[in-house]
Amino acid sequence: MFGEYSIGDLGSIFVMQGFAGLILFSVYVLMALGLAIIFGQMGVINMAHGEFMILGAYVTWMTSNFFQTFLPGLFSGYFFLAMILAFLASGALGMLVEWVLIRHLYKRPLDTLLATWGLSLMLQQAYRSIFGAREVGVELPQWMLGSLKVTDSIEVPINGIFVMGLTVLITVVVAYVMYKSRWGRQVRAVVQNRIMAGAVGINTAKVDRYTFALGCGIAGVAGSAFTMIGSTGPTSGQLYIVDTFLVVVFGGAASLLGTIASAFSISQTQSTLEFFMSGSMAKVLTLLAVVGILMLRPQGLFALKVRK
Repeated sequence: MFGEYSIGDLGSIFVMQGFAGLILFSVYVLMALGLAIIFGQMGVINMAHGEFMILGAYVTWMTSNFFQTFLPGLFSGYFFLAMILAFLASGALGMLVEWVLIRHLYKRPLDTLLATWGLSLMLQQAYRSIFGAREVGVELPQWMLGSLKVTDSIEVPINGIFVMGLTVLITVVVAYVMYKSRWGRQVRAVVQNRIMAGAVGINTAKVDRYTFALGCGIAGVAGSAFTMIGSTGPTSGQLYIVDTFLVVVFGGAASLLGTIASAFSISQTQSTLEFFMSGSMAKVLTLLAVVGILMLRPQGLFALKVRK
């Protein structure tokens, strides 16, 4: 297999595979951060997480079309506005869903699975009715196209670099909000002891609503970034929900650091294996390895100690 390649060629190929793994890592982190907040911090099994992500993708598509039609001179900067609108749209829908549905099910986590699964089917049908059954693609600004030449044999796509930068920025912001801000301390207090948090004056219902909205909003931003690497359809979110849950559970459901470590481990393993075998087989072997580790360590890579 390797006889036809020189040492330099093999090195370049491995570097490219490693960079592909970093792009996959970035996508996994963006998808999993919102779910880590909703599932890990709140204990809600949100099977509609993919649909919140796809809402962000559709908002990005509509913003792209609006700028192409009415503001072509500003088209090069539309993506930044699209990400903000995607966050607001998905977050607002998440806040509505929490108020109408989720707040009644906090003490019944398995019921949240069934309820949000039904919600995902409703959202898929709504997207199909509004946007049509065919997949749509987003026109990217010119500066996002092409690749950056690192060496004579190594080129990295510019949109991949943008996704990685966006992932770093969002991760830093989420970490600051969850661990340094007053609201983040309230969230962690509610997670550790809801009754005591309410007793000291924390509005637990308000914290729940805004926490769920934040997780859904981050999913919307992930959907906006998703438009750079794939087309958008009513059921596109279901293609990623299993990977997202796998990343969160493997890292430790209540640990943001575990989510990042899990996404990096899974993405790099899968990307490396794809060099030696087909993509589907690489995914299967990665899944089997993760399941094997979870059998030995069910709490995941990083476990948060919670007072009962």
